[in-house]
Amino acid sequence: MSAVLLTYRNRAFCTPKLRRHCDACPGPRLLTRRRGGVKQSFMKRRISLLTLVVGDYDEAIAFFTSKLSFSLIADEAQGRKRWVVVAPEGGPGILLARASDAKQETAIGNQTGGRVAFFLETDDFARDHADMLTQGITFLEEPRHESYGIVAQWQDPWGNKWDLLQPA
Repeated sequence: MSAVLLTYRNRAFCTPKLRRHCDACPGPRLLTRRRGGVKQSFMKRRISLLTLVVGDYDEAIAFFTSKLSFSLIADEAQGRKRWVVVAPEGGPGILLARASDAKQETAIGNQTGGRVAFFLETDDFARDHADMLTQGITFLEEPRHESYGIVAQWQDPWGNKWDLLQPA
C-alpha cells in the first residue's frame, strides 16, 4: 500500500478511508504520561474529518476549491459513492457526502438546525471577506467586532451557515 495522502507535522499518514496504515505511515502512536506517580498510556487524538451532506459531488468540489481555495485531498470512486475530501490549509478535512435517500436530502443546508455549522478562521479578515464577496459568496450580516475577534456570518450554496472569523 502506498496511498499516503495526508501529512501532519511533516509525517505522512494514510487516508482515513483505508482504516489501516501503510508502510510509510507511523500509525497511531501510544503516548505516556505520569499522573500521581502512575504511568498512564493514552492515544493522541484530533478531529480529522467532518461530514457535509451535499446534493452533488462535483458542484461541491467546485465551490470549495474555486470559491474558497480549499485543496482537494481525495476523490476516489467507491461504486455508487465517492470518497471526496476537501480542506483549507492547516484545517481538518471536510468529507463531502452525497445524499443517498430522502431523509439525507432534507438535511442538506440544515445540518445543524439553522445554527452556525462551521467556523472558517482567517489571519486577515478584510482580505478574505473582500475575496469571498468577489467570489459571490452570500454574507448574512455585516462584519462585527466581538470580544473574541472579527466575525461575519455567511452561507454556502446549500444554506449551511458559516462564520468567517479572525480571532482577537
